[in-house]
Amino acid sequence: MPDVIQIRDIRAFGRHGALPGEREHLQPFDLDVELEVDVAQARSSDKLEHTVDYAAVHARIVRLVSERSFLLLEKLGDAILADLMRDERVLGASVTIAKPKLLAGATPAVRLQSRRRG
Repeated sequence: MPDVIQIRDIRAFGRHGALPGEREHLQPFDLDVELEVDVAQARSSDKLEHTVDYAAVHARIVRLVSERSFLLLEKLGDAILADLMRDERVLGASVTIAKPKLLAGATPAVRLQSRRRG
């Protein structure tokens, strides 16, 4: 069973949304990420190069949210998952993206998953 690296409570600002005016101003997005990774080598070696650097993952996600623009959270999530799955060590990944307090105080969110085949 693979180990899991989690990065929770990522706050990034971007221009995403399908409704009129949503992409005119920066909005906050809250993200949680889970990476399925075999970290057995890192557990014994205590070396960063034997695992996925979660600080680098965090920076890539924040940059992607801020530099690109999509109508749908589903498309933003797909772009994030594609980036995460480029690392061959990642066996599977999930991302949850929320737009806090968008709908009269309610927070819509999507959770997407990807798994490496074969």
